[in-house]
Amino acid sequence: MSSKTLKLALLQERDRGSAALNLDAIESGLREAKAAGAQLVLLQELHNGPYFCQHENVGEFDRAESIPGESSARIGRLAEELQLVVIASIFERRATGLYHNTAAVFDRSAEIAGVYRKMHIPDDPAYYEKFYFTPGDLGFDPVQTSLGKLGVLVCWDQWYPEAARLMALAGAEILLYPTAIGWDPSDAQAEKDRQRDAWITVQRGHAVANGLPLAACNRAGFEPSPDGGRGIQFWGSSFVAGPQGEMLAQANDDGRELLVAEIDMARSEDVRRIWPFLRDRRIDAYGDLLKRFRD
Repeated sequence: MSSKTLKLALLQERDRGSAALNLDAIESGLREAKAAGAQLVLLQELHNGPYFCQHENVGEFDRAESIPGESSARIGRLAEELQLVVIASIFERRATGLYHNTAAVFDRSAEIAGVYRKMHIPDDPAYYEKFYFTPGDLGFDPVQTSLGKLGVLVCWDQWYPEAARLMALAGAEILLYPTAIGWDPSDAQAEKDRQRDAWITVQRGHAVANGLPLAACNRAGFEPSPDGGRGIQFWGSSFVAGPQGEMLAQANDDGRELLVAEIDMARSEDVRRIWPFLRDRRIDAYGDLLKRFRD
């Protein structure tokens, strides 16, 4: 097949201390991505501020905003000016008492091409997201853009093969994950290594199982806990993998980086011809997947 190259940029950032400063950093990053020839830019999860889910506090809901809203308007203007497809991650205030962790996609326009609301919501020490986010209700539908169908998922979704598969079955041409994941600083280095390796491995597995390229853009830097806990050292390590899970690019683990990679989008067709996993699925035998557990 002929090559169809996509130049993708991942803007791995640390929290700059305020929404205004974070959005300034995003603007700089988008301009840098454009100068590097990028067509698509993926931002990290909840990029406007700190990862506030380390504790449960009703005051944190003040960070939420509507979509469209002030942040989406600024990012949309930049997407239009720079002629970029941009995936943003916003704490969405949908209605009084109803909030989502939402990704918004801009297709070289100030208008929003589509949104995805995070479906899998964790509730773990230092990741108390169920307190803040209502599970998504839009399903696993790719967003159609001028660059193709984007399978946008968010962070905790990245551990679930079902989410990646459903995006693939709906025609996604690439899987994209805004992310916020890191280490407990008190963990031993061996445990830290296992966690990051598992995070990378499971997503490379999604790429392989679906014959699709995949990109994950993670936060970086240490963020203290607002209630005096140990805080989180976000491990960065944003990466891009090809449809056989091959690593195309990977960022550092502790700081800002604009990671740029070229993806041959035509390779998915070639890979799916030699590894026809979709052809050989036994859809007649998968009914039990709809059960919580087989007793």
